[in-house]
Amino acid sequence: MTEAYTRMFQQMMESGQEMLRAFNPGLENAPAGGFDKMFPTMSKDMMEMWFGRTFNREGLDAKTRLFVTLAALTVLGAQAEPQIKATVRHALESGATEREIAEVIWQMSMFGGLPAMQKALEIAQSVFAEKKEAKP
Repeated sequence: MTEAYTRMFQQMMESGQEMLRAFNPGLENAPAGGFDKMFPTMSKDMMEMWFGRTFNREGLDAKTRLFVTLAALTVLGAQAEPQIKATVRHALESGATEREIAEVIWQMSMFGGLPAMQKALEIAQSVFAEKKEAKP
């Protein structure tokens, strides 16, 4: 890797760790190694687009960004169950209520269809149940 790519990758990883802390403080010690092997050919422009200008923009708080992510995952047909679960967990940690999460998913029924909305709601409800079971 070039020095510029290495620097950019390090900045992306630091930004990702900061996002993890903002979304869910319990993940602040998540290991950061190994991602460079997953994206060995990601171009400088792509890195800047995704991790520079997109995720680091001002104007949206973490909860809103998670709502937008949840909406997109729902519209995609709710096929990404692990990603939806993680997003719902992070949204709850960022202060979202179960009702707000359900409303985001419900709103997407007109864009992704009823089956996608229903599946996403089932996934969200499973996260809500897990969270209630985990409480002492």
